Amino acid sequence: MIRQSTSPIIVLIGRLVSPFIQVFGLYVIFHGHYGPGGGFQGGAILAASLLLIRLCLDSETAQLQFRQALGTPVGILGSLAFAGIGLMTLLLGGEFLDYAFLPFGGMKPAEIRAMGILLVELGIGVAVMATLVAIFDDLIGLEDHG
Repeated sequence: MIRQSTSPIIVLIGRLVSPFIQVFGLYVIFHGHYGPGGGFQGGAILAASLLLIRLCLDSETAQLQFRQALGTPVGILGSLAFAGIGLMTLLLGGEFLDYAFLPFGGMKPAEIRAMGILLVELGIGVAVMATLVAIFDDLIGLEDHG
């Protein structure tokens, strides 16, 4: 079980820095198809911000941000989003993750591809974040108190 840090400086810095790390993680996910980064890197950054809070604060307070019980289900949901989009394109006559075959009516082909890439990146980011936090919680033996 993790106990809260006895240093008020560590607690203060952790609470101040964590939201900025989360915003940067979301930026990396949302702009991953325009440059370096993407779902995996953004998910790892988001997980790092959650783990920082878990290391700085006690178990009960850290559970307010992301409950331990949500780790596996949210990881599975993100993986299903990725696989679901890929399988949907297969069922509609394209290849795996061929975004041109996504059924988004009223959009131009470039917009359909951009939407498909964004949804896949979000799914990967959520899956990576939740899985890394779940692995951390399992390794330290964190118990969900809710």
